[in-house]
Amino acid sequence: MRKFEPNANERLALGTLVKLARAEESVSSKLRGGILNAGLTESQFGVLEVLYFKGPLCQRAIGEKILKTSGNITMVIDNLEKRQLVRRERSQEDRRHVTIYLTEQGEALIHEIFPGHAAEVRSIMQVLTEDEQRELGRLCRKLGKQEPD
Repeated sequence: MRKFEPNANERLALGTLVKLARAEESVSSKLRGGILNAGLTESQFGVLEVLYFKGPLCQRAIGEKILKTSGNITMVIDNLEKRQLVRRERSQEDRRHVTIYLTEQGEALIHEIFPGHAAEVRSIMQVLTEDEQRELGRLCRKLGKQEPD
């Protein structure tokens, strides 16, 4: 059986994907330490962060914002609720609708750890100029949406 030989366009696409994946893993691993030191998983941190900046949201909206499935986000919120960092509140009008709120403890924790996280992100991104950061953001948005400019 002959080995698959990608054409030039496929080689470029595959190589670009590898570079993107390696960059993401490198950045994530550098940020993971501060999150783990706070006793959180990356998903738990993501939930606290989105609630801190966006306010109370339904579970589905939180999952969409941090790119987690409904089953996974349920488990993440269950664990945060056990630690009394978030609370669920069922709508009186529609009992199926549940809104997730930060508790005082949850707000205090994310308020304490987020400045260090933001400083670490800034430090990591300083290898790029401001224009390069904007361009990278634009390209990632384009790639993620699969739409032309």
